[in-house]
Amino acid sequence: MKQLSRYVGVFVLGSIALVLMVVLGLDIIAALIDGLEEISNDYQFPDVLYHIWLTLPARIYQHLPFASLIGCLMGLGVLAGNSELVVMRAAGVSLLRITGFVARPVALVIVVGAILGDFVVPYTDQLAESRKMLLRGERDSLATTSGVWNREGNEFIHLNAVYPNGRLFGVTRYRFDEQRQIESVSFSSQATYFEDHWIEERGVVTRFNENGTETDNFVTRRWESGLSPDLLQLVSMAPESLPMLNLYDYAKYLDQQGQTSSTYWLAFWTKALQPLTVLGLVLIAVSFVFGPLREATMGYRIFSGVVVGIVFQTLQQLLGPSSIVFGFSALWAVMVPALISALLGLILLRRAA
Repeated sequence: MKQLSRYVGVFVLGSIALVLMVVLGLDIIAALIDGLEEISNDYQFPDVLYHIWLTLPARIYQHLPFASLIGCLMGLGVLAGNSELVVMRAAGVSLLRITGFVARPVALVIVVGAILGDFVVPYTDQLAESRKMLLRGERDSLATTSGVWNREGNEFIHLNAVYPNGRLFGVTRYRFDEQRQIESVSFSSQATYFEDHWIEERGVVTRFNENGTETDNFVTRRWESGLSPDLLQLVSMAPESLPMLNLYDYAKYLDQQGQTSSTYWLAFWTKALQPLTVLGLVLIAVSFVFGPLREATMGYRIFSGVVVGIVFQTLQQLLGPSSIVFGFSALWAVMVPALISALLGLILLRRAA
């Protein structure tokens, strides 16, 4: 039985990997076409390729549920076409046990997805976006429309780019007095975090007083701030690129402050429930092979899987933003499509048993 489980598992896992490669190839081609429109003197074609390479983990994580659905349909479809599933059933292997054979490689896919989503994607996405900003000429510029804004007391701070591990580029600080009159403006080309403070490098500060302005240059300057690299990661990155623990903590913090947190809760529950999503789609794939699509051709199985995947993603994309607009729980917005998939798969499997 172990050899049979290994045989089915390798077949299904190989099919999932093949589908993932095809989907990634199409995604990369689309990203490459989009990237060509952004090419400039400072942002060349090799930079576009490197940006796509850095965002590859995020693309893999995004397409894992769809690849699992189509991959299981393909893998089991080939086994069914060779009558190997019929032989297994005739030998007394139950449908539940065959489903268990399929679930083992899918569990490996889920673990890989969790590792990517929580440990790899946050780092590579932040590095990709920050590097892109720098290469497009925003490293040492005061005049930029992108970047990150933050307020700390009477000081407003703008950062052109936030690199992982505590590196900032293009730090502009606007300080105001109690009467909301501007006191000083400073700009430093970069800043590095050391334990509990920042060190700004190569900067200029302009002070405003009754007699006019005073301008001084500095090579390095200590900057005491409550900002930390972890906090900057939260405010500078898209919610879907953040690890689950940070998403949960920041969403709770926003709730305590009376601020809108629905976007972060939606991203948190999407990541937390991705295993349920993948398992639900896999159950549909297994039920299709043993049920309604038992006698269908491989092409028809793949077409049916693509339709199911598109319907599932459309439902997720509709319910997710709707939870933000209409104020219902993001948990239900993510859970309902996954539960529908799982229940549909279980009903079809029961009929096929």
